Amino acid sequence: MEFSQSHRVEMISMAVALVAIVGGTAYYYYVTKKPKGCLDPENFKEFKLVKRTQLSHNVATFRFDLPTPKSVLGLPIGQHISCRGKDSLGEEVVKPYTPTTLDTDVGYFELVVKMYPQGRMSHHFREMREGDYMAVKGPKGRFKYQPNQVRALGMIAGGTGITPMFQVCVTRAILENQQDKTNINLIYANVTFDDILLKEELDAFAIKFPNQFKVYYVLNQPPEIWDGGVGFVTKEMIQTDFPAPASDIKILRCGPPPMNKAMAANLEALGYSPQMQFQF
Repeated sequence: MEFSQSHRVEMISMAVALVAIVGGTAYYYYVTKKPKGCLDPENFKEFKLVKRTQLSHNVATFRFDLPTPKSVLGLPIGQHISCRGKDSLGEEVVKPYTPTTLDTDVGYFELVVKMYPQGRMSHHFREMREGDYMAVKGPKGRFKYQPNQVRALGMIAGGTGITPMFQVCVTRAILENQQDKTNINLIYANVTFDDILLKEELDAFAIKFPNQFKVYYVLNQPPEIWDGGVGFVTKEMIQTDFPAPASDIKILRCGPPPMNKAMAANLEALGYSPQMQFQF
């Protein structure tokens, strides 16, 4: 009997040791084999434009190849990249952009870009053709998202300000992660219906995740038949759509400077403290 017990203890010890060895080996393999990001925070690196898809007269999706089909950009969720180009006068210009792709999209990254008539970087994107190269540096930014870090998110986006919301939380980082239960309410403002970016994708996620994601569109110049908001985003819209101020909620803002200023005032008046807010 004593021999049997001793034998069992010895076998258990060997099993534990084996598990530790296998686990350590697996962890080492994961760490060493995990693809390294392609970005450099200090130096610009060039990436080839392989596909340009025109979405409207002034909006296009730009897909850039990474070095290999298994490469990842290496951009933490919630951060952005700096793109370098030349304006209409040939002068260098650098502007931040947020890819709509994540590191789960291997081998490439995409930017959805609205090209304004007088925009300096807009000129560079307008002139870009498939086969051209874009100089990129990053990651940049102060916001880093972690799954379930808050109970609910309220988002206010204006125009191209939708891109960080889309990449960071709205679809890719939260809704595609079954373990992340964060609720999201998005208010998205534009001038006209045609200005709404990623509407098809946003609507699809609202249908697929009705209990977790809701989007409310606001237009300055709505079409004749329109069931969304009209004019500017108001305190009443925020109060109706967003979770009430609490320590476990966060409000994200991204849009033109006048809009950001007005939304900050609205949120403060509704009781959302600076700690509850983040502006991209």
